[in-house]
Amino acid sequence: MKQKILFASALIASAPVTIAQATDWAAIEEQAKGQTVYFNAWGGSQNVNSYISWAAKEIQDKYGVTLKHVKVSDIAETTNRLVAEKAAGKTSGGSVDMVWINGENFKSMKSNDLLHGPFTEQLPNWSNVDMSLPVTEDFTEPTDGLESPWGVGQFVFVHDSQKLNNPPASFDELLSLAKAFPGKVTYPKPPQFHGSSFLKSALLELADDTAPLYSPVNEARFEVITAPLWKYLDQLHPVAWREGKQFPASGPKTLQLLDDGELLLGIAFNPNAAEAGIENGTLAPTTRTIAFEKGALSNVHFLAVPFNANAKEGALVAINFMLSEEAQAKKAKNSVWGDPAVVKIKGSKPLFKSQPEPHPSWQVALEQAWLKRYGS
Repeated sequence: MKQKILFASALIASAPVTIAQATDWAAIEEQAKGQTVYFNAWGGSQNVNSYISWAAKEIQDKYGVTLKHVKVSDIAETTNRLVAEKAAGKTSGGSVDMVWINGENFKSMKSNDLLHGPFTEQLPNWSNVDMSLPVTEDFTEPTDGLESPWGVGQFVFVHDSQKLNNPPASFDELLSLAKAFPGKVTYPKPPQFHGSSFLKSALLELADDTAPLYSPVNEARFEVITAPLWKYLDQLHPVAWREGKQFPASGPKTLQLLDDGELLLGIAFNPNAAEAGIENGTLAPTTRTIAFEKGALSNVHFLAVPFNANAKEGALVAINFMLSEEAQAKKAKNSVWGDPAVVKIKGSKPLFKSQPEPHPSWQVALEQAWLKRYGS
């Protein structure tokens, strides 16, 4: 390995190596040294933020690359910034080097040619990836090597088994629980992704036919298809937390309200949410995670590099580290994050029954319709 790096150094001394030219990973690592990677990622979870801080230290120590976590509340903000940079003709030296995305944000970035790649098969640790997971599609959209899997998300509910020993197994039962205990059930406010996931999960159970949800939205049929969802929410909101006039800002906020005794159910997009909360002391030891009988809305979340990133090599080195067995095993620990690995790790907890994500156009359409009805 040392010989390869020395050879790469000699190459760089004679002529700069571009990503397009670099077939030797050692050359990319050499080019990455000293680069600062601005990583735009959701900053709404202390566990996630702490894990990224750990990864940044490891990447600095191992590769001489500085990873700066730019905390955003919604990655759509980053999409809009990249659109603006492209419109201004900023094809290099961009403000974003690496981004945590999936779903509609990936589709939007891909459609607008805002992503570098394909790059995934360049990564030495690509061989670690568990190909039995849906790592080549993102909300039905082919990834085409433009983003690398990072972890697995599942939409779940969290409860304290001492306070709720018979949790709901469906959205119908959730409504019954809310009616029996007014003010004790809610969901995060869309378009925050936990709230949007609640809408999609509910529609997948309540819709007469789910097949249209896996194709682009047909505007002519949107109201008919979604009518059961709005009827459901119209019944839920009057008996919800704060009578459906206010909604928690995020999934982690619902877990805090659960721990404070304000709610009977919290919401997370992590099948290990209860175990992680118990280990880090934010949830009671009797807390449990459940998924409804029809299955948990599930997806893989990804890392990508913008088209005009200033530190493309550094970003690729960082993403490759994130796919290492070391980084994936650390991330999967409940005491750290509890985010399931996308590589095979012995002793991993099995996932809940999976329900695939609808086409990404449904997320946008549902968010807009929800805001129109309930957003004031």
